[in-house]
Amino acid sequence: MLDPTLETQLKGHLARIAHPIELRASLDASASSDALRTLLADLGALSASISVRLDGQDDRRPSFSIGRPGQEARVRFAGVPMGHEFTSLVLALLQVGGHPPRIDAATRARIEALEGPLACEVFVSLSCHNCPDVVQALNVLAVLNPRITSTMVDGAVFPDEVAARGLMAVPAVFVNGAPLGQGRMSLEEILQKVDVGRAAQAASARADRLQDLEPFDVLVVGGGPAGAAAAIYAARKGIRTGVVADRFGGQVLDTMGIENLIAAPATEGPRLARALEAHVADHDVELILQERGAALSPPDADGLSRVRLEGGATLSARTVILATGARWRELNVPGERAYRGRGVAYCPHCDGPLFEGKRVAVVGGGNSGVEAAIDLAGLVRHVTLLEFEPALRADAVLVARLRSLPNVEIVTHAQTLEVVGDGAKVTGLRHRDRASRVERELALDGVFVQIGLSPNTDWLAGTLALSPRGEIEVDARGQTSVPGVFAAGDVTTVPYKQIVIAMGDGAKAALSAFDHLIRTGPVPAVAA
Repeated sequence: MLDPTLETQLKGHLARIAHPIELRASLDASASSDALRTLLADLGALSASISVRLDGQDDRRPSFSIGRPGQEARVRFAGVPMGHEFTSLVLALLQVGGHPPRIDAATRARIEALEGPLACEVFVSLSCHNCPDVVQALNVLAVLNPRITSTMVDGAVFPDEVAARGLMAVPAVFVNGAPLGQGRMSLEEILQKVDVGRAAQAASARADRLQDLEPFDVLVVGGGPAGAAAAIYAARKGIRTGVVADRFGGQVLDTMGIENLIAAPATEGPRLARALEAHVADHDVELILQERGAALSPPDADGLSRVRLEGGATLSARTVILATGARWRELNVPGERAYRGRGVAYCPHCDGPLFEGKRVAVVGGGNSGVEAAIDLAGLVRHVTLLEFEPALRADAVLVARLRSLPNVEIVTHAQTLEVVGDGAKVTGLRHRDRASRVERELALDGVFVQIGLSPNTDWLAGTLALSPRGEIEVDARGQTSVPGVFAAGDVTTVPYKQIVIAMGDGAKAALSAFDHLIRTGPVPAVAA
């Protein structure tokens, strides 16, 4: 199952296992069990520290546990963890084998103090690039706390469970059988959900600490490509730099194949996000994660702007760079929000496998919509693509590929009116032909919304100049309408929302901010 190159790389990683570990499989006569048996045999052959048993008694088959010999295993994988979950498997092998997770001492102490028992399950699809973060976070909980277990469940291998729980989006997390949450969640966010009392105390202490921080020379709000570039360029000037971000990587985390980033012929969003964070961490930058901006105050008499965070703290800075990016744009029709995660989806790579053999619609005829329809056509029974304009807006090569698929219907001039459901899940979509005004209702199991992005500027309304679309208006230097406040990337009026353009804009905004500091004085104190 593992090719020779991967085996060589994996053997090097597995050499870091400090204690013997045991993989115990529960198998049946399925093809998936055959694949799992082969995978476990390959792993056992790569390290003398790994032993494999095939006498597991778990109800889920195929599945396997990772534990120490003679001890109760707390980490399990139901299915064959390849695709995006292969990294989760490797990390679990290392961590159960004694290689410490990369977390700070305070977070480790919080995990070790959690009361149990907590039986954590996360349903995933192997094509989901958001799922591994959740799987790996839950595995860390189980590795560090003997009162916690963690199980990854591949929904494609256990469709009956998916149907029984009414799952139509991944990752979906359950604790002791009760839903905990859906979608990407960081380790910190999971801790906040399972440890509510201590989470409130930790949040209060965190706000107090942030409130006491000295003013920054440059405060970047946003952790995507624009924010990362701005932070790196500012820090390289030797001035006091901070970054506030809900999650590092921003919209890039929700992007799969990236093939137009100069000097990186092919990469994936999550991998690029990790590289961005690592590059920023190489510099003297104060990283403030799991926080969002709530309000911006213009410069006061001392020349300090202030950013109030949703967590309660207020940070001050001589210059601010806004790089908050954009989010998936919504249809804003009845039923959309009510059925989000219950048939309404925004990521075909993540949630598409849950609709295998079903009928779905894709709303949006640009590149993202057409690409989504092409991908889904290989999984589902039928795809209806709805486009508001008279013709599709995607590249000609994509449109030609779409039209060649036998299970795709293209409907143009279509105005989406309502997402229809039965109270539990999506059952259809109602739309109107903009030319004839005739209304039609499609019988569907899912609706994938692919109509572009909306800038994350709700918290800035009334503070600085925004375009009619809500984008921050900037000049050629990235300067906004507020002195000392700059902006970069997809949140601005810059045309062509591209990663490489956002990076360049972030660098430009940082250089402009530094120039502003020099001209308005006093000259920033440069770190030795």
